[in-house]
Amino acid sequence: MSFLGMSLTVFLVLVALLAGSVWVGMSLIIVAIFSFEYFTSSPSLTILTNILWNSTHSSTMFALPLFVFMGEILFRSKISENLFKGLSPWVNFLPGGLIHINIVASALFAAVSGSSAATTATVGKITLPELFKRGFDRKLVIGSLAGAGTLGFLIPPSMMMLVYGIVSGVSIGKLFIAGILPGILLASLLIVYNMIRCIIDPSLSPKTDDKYTWDDRLKSIPQLAPVVTLIVMVLGSIYTGFATPTEAAAVGVLGALIFAFMTNSMDLNIFMEAMMGSIKTSTMIMLIVCGATYFSVAIGYLGIPAQLTAMIGGLGLSKYVLIFILSIMYLFLGCLLDGFSMIVMSLPLALPLILAAGFDPLWFGIYLIIMIELAQITPPVGFNLFVINGLVEDDIFTIAKSALPAFFIILLVVVLITAFPQIVLFLPGFM
Repeated sequence: MSFLGMSLTVFLVLVALLAGSVWVGMSLIIVAIFSFEYFTSSPSLTILTNILWNSTHSSTMFALPLFVFMGEILFRSKISENLFKGLSPWVNFLPGGLIHINIVASALFAAVSGSSAATTATVGKITLPELFKRGFDRKLVIGSLAGAGTLGFLIPPSMMMLVYGIVSGVSIGKLFIAGILPGILLASLLIVYNMIRCIIDPSLSPKTDDKYTWDDRLKSIPQLAPVVTLIVMVLGSIYTGFATPTEAAAVGVLGALIFAFMTNSMDLNIFMEAMMGSIKTSTMIMLIVCGATYFSVAIGYLGIPAQLTAMIGGLGLSKYVLIFILSIMYLFLGCLLDGFSMIVMSLPLALPLILAAGFDPLWFGIYLIIMIELAQITPPVGFNLFVINGLVEDDIFTIAKSALPAFFIILLVVVLITAFPQIVLFLPGFM
């Protein structure tokens, strides 16, 4: 069968399985077995057993459930609740006032949770009722939370970065460091946008009688200390070379447990809930990673990446036209798939093209994470939209409309890191 015939057959089988609501990980495994059995004479099950072992026994993979567990602990503790109280004195003086807590709290919580959904849910439970009660514009509040919640994937430690690093072979430590500046850039642009909107229309953010002095700000530091300490413990240990990402994840779990006990928000029931949540999330991700790795091997056996790379390379496209085409593809995929699926299903084909065009795979990892952030606020499969829908009465498409400014701001970050790749590559250059 021709290259196009094989590619189309594999694609249609995968689409049929996904349309039939078969789990993504199982769909990838089934398609890979079909590809081996139908197009090659290779022993599909022997290869599968090797893949299952190689994909799950590494120390790098062990970091994944640890970071998930740390996020689950923080999600259920009073540490997140203290963020609102601790941040209020620091943002109240800005145009827009307390609405910026959505963004700053999301950035801080993202730096210890690694999950966009956990960041959005945790921050939203705290900030939305308070901001609505104080009379802040509903669309602006929801939109800022939807956009800022995506920082859970960009600001390290990030589960998406872990998965990309495992599948692509890129250093996870460097990925973590590479996400810092783009994350700060995105958070800053979201804050600036809210400030401009509130300056143009002051009614969006009602004036408050709360007046904070520097003494109030200093007194609020202990409420912020647990989150800041965890950030320093996790990222600092990686950046200084003191610990690997896996070891840093273990340190983060220990720190989260200590702070949870210190705030009297940890008991046996909460601990078991955090454990079960971690097990469910981690096994789901691991199944997808195993399926994606197996699918990648099958695609490689069929020669599809090499032929596709040669075909697109023969078109003579510039590197920026290639990125534009990939961006359109990822925007489309983001309407249909979750972030993990976007990584594992596209990487076998996209990464060879990126390398052939001369892009750094480390840069591409951050680019892909940002495109996944867009998917988080893109209907109909936007997980942040579903999370916010569970917190407020608005329907998915109303929430998506509120998040539209954040969508364009995230697109602007994509343009900026493409035009100025050193935004991504500067800090990892010191490692």
